[in-house]
Amino acid sequence: MTDNLGYEKSERSDSDNYRNVTKPKTIRSKYGEFEVDVPKNRNGSYEPQVVKNRQKDISGIDDKIISMYARGLTTRQISEQIEEIYGFECSESFISDVTDKILKDIEEWQHRPLDSVYPVIFIDACHFSVRDNGLVRKLAAYVMLGIDCEGRKDIISLSIGENESAKYWLGVLNELNNRGGRDIMIICADGLTGIKEAIASAFPETEYQRCIVHMVRNTLKHVYYKDMKAFATDLKTIYLADSEKAGRSALDKVSAKWSEKYPYAMKRWYDNWDAICPIFKFLMQTRKLIYTTNAIESVNSACNA
Repeated sequence: MTDNLGYEKSERSDSDNYRNVTKPKTIRSKYGEFEVDVPKNRNGSYEPQVVKNRQKDISGIDDKIISMYARGLTTRQISEQIEEIYGFECSESFISDVTDKILKDIEEWQHRPLDSVYPVIFIDACHFSVRDNGLVRKLAAYVMLGIDCEGRKDIISLSIGENESAKYWLGVLNELNNRGGRDIMIICADGLTGIKEAIASAFPETEYQRCIVHMVRNTLKHVYYKDMKAFATDLKTIYLADSEKAGRSALDKVSAKWSEKYPYAMKRWYDNWDAICPIFKFLMQTRKLIYTTNAIESVNSACNA
């Protein structure tokens, strides 16, 4: 107030703006509710700095409500949690108002302009249980992690999809194009239904690289534990080969070696060879980056946590 008026409380002044009465206000905090006396001046120009005018909450409760909402709690459950922990009541309508505040930020984030060029984009699904009309069901959130020309990672897209299809993925990829993403060198993903056809249509010059780590995992699912180490070592000879020709030769050798015991183990490799072989076009340093979607899986695991 002294800074606002320009003179101390005990000083005289010819100004027509002077200290007025204080006004009591009840504040909610992490320690519960308490009352403060807010000072006023004659012309109403004073703006408190710690507790703003019309502010009645300094508990940081908005962030806590949003955090609980993101974890799937209903507005009623959040209201009960807040009252139990902090000792004051938050109505369900108040909680809805808080969560609605972030919708604008989410929409702006989803439609923000992208870089024109991305050397690599990873796509992976993160599965969530959601409540819909009183029922809990699984939905997949498809996360796109882009690596820009400076080597920085950025989540460039997050979409919810119930049914994977070429049509669905074409819509997602065209949205990237509409937001300014004109050139993608490599898209690395697991075997998402329809993704290969959608990439060929939306970004015909882009290489689609199947996640090798997923290929290995899916193959070893059908292998006895005692054979896993030897089988995994043989699989390395395929994706670490110097060229596509050498990789295909290694595939034939691994298949011949294990076909009697595991006749269908390598079928997936033959069926998806066109999406596996792009890796051979690159140096080993680049292969280490694109042979797995672990970069985005770590993001998804953090979200699930």
